[in-house]
Amino acid sequence: MPVATLPATEALRRLDTFDTVIDARSEDEHALDHVPRAINWPTLDNAQRIEIGTMYKQVSAFEAKKRGAAYAARNIAAHIEREGLDKPRDWKPLVYCWRGGNRSGALATILGAIGFQVTLIEGGYKAWRAALVDDLPRQAARLRYRVLCGPTGSGKTRLLQALAAEGAQVLDLEGLARHRSSVLGLLPGQPQPSQKRFDALVWDALRRFDPARPVYVESESKKVGNLRVPDALMDAMRASDCIAITLADEERVALLLEDYDFFVRQPDFFIERLMALRAVRGGEVVNAWVAQVRAGQIPAVVLDLLVSHYDPTYQASTQRNFVRLGQALPCVLANRSPEALREAARGLLASEAAGSVVAVGGVA
Repeated sequence: MPVATLPATEALRRLDTFDTVIDARSEDEHALDHVPRAINWPTLDNAQRIEIGTMYKQVSAFEAKKRGAAYAARNIAAHIEREGLDKPRDWKPLVYCWRGGNRSGALATILGAIGFQVTLIEGGYKAWRAALVDDLPRQAARLRYRVLCGPTGSGKTRLLQALAAEGAQVLDLEGLARHRSSVLGLLPGQPQPSQKRFDALVWDALRRFDPARPVYVESESKKVGNLRVPDALMDAMRASDCIAITLADEERVALLLEDYDFFVRQPDFFIERLMALRAVRGGEVVNAWVAQVRAGQIPAVVLDLLVSHYDPTYQASTQRNFVRLGQALPCVLANRSPEALREAARGLLASEAAGSVVAVGGVA
């Protein structure tokens, strides 16, 4: 069966109509970023890709093509034997490589010759990435957001999770970025994705939301760890309705000690992260925190961090950037318990359904 081709802009729109998306690039290229849902069938693996590229430059294109064809034939055969033999005649895979050239072309030709309904992305991943970047502003602008605002430790992430459990549409940027959005927010053992991967994850989440219903999201800054939130999404969030979350200081400290329990278990890691604050807080202050950590007084350090560092910075930033913060719906959490968060989530969804502006959980 002939192989069809599809412009990247059309592939974005029709992505969910394909049974499988196949990335024919190497493992490292796939790990850096890939089309949502794509599985990796490398036509050339990491080592082979380097070898063939070197051969092109140092020997000749002809010798490189011969060796590359031998590798590709074996790899494609292995992919088909492993995952293709059970596919029906009407299987419809979408295939791509870096620029839609030899690697995806070889795979698509063989799959098409079998009789599968194969489609290639014109221009490959490079064209896909450009189309996705162009489409991100449209996806961000078509939605209505409710932004959870509240100081560090007030339970914004937990409330997002409670809202999701109650059926709300939730965009968890920190979850997608694998970072808790502060100097201390690095998650041990969980490296952040690449910027390209983060953009793709955000786009994929946005496109799935129903514009008739609000999307709940935290009041992030422009960067979550080392990753930048797409400008169009940031602009839309900052112009949106806000929900002001309040939680007592002692509950905030307890919540943070639960969420950042690795700092309690690994005080040296906590001290390492505190050192990053020397430039803004000064050596004397940070040294005092370090001494308290070594003395086992971590709750006191966390409270001081909140009151003297995070709270003033957060308040100034949100007041400056979120234009509707002054009209925010108050949401007072009785405590950090799952029951309190579930009650608050249900109250927020009830207020949305009623179109009301009534405080949730109490009077702020």
